[in-house]
Amino acid sequence: MAYTTSIRTAPTLIERLVAFKNDLAERHTKHRLYRQTLDELQALSNRELADLGLCRGNLKAIAHDAAFKN
Repeated sequence: MAYTTSIRTAPTLIERLVAFKNDLAERHTKHRLYRQTLDELQALSNRELADLGLCRGNLKAIAHDAAFKN
């Protein structure tokens, strides 16, 4: 009968740094999308927002959902 064993090692420093860099890049991209969406929504007139069924009080939440919800 054959047995296999696996040894799991902790991530190396380089692997952790790469993961950290990737996380920062993803956060930056999402934040840029949030700001762009919010800026575009804030540029709309009250009439245009009303036509879309939106009000100014909801713009931050809408931009957040657009950028951070998958």
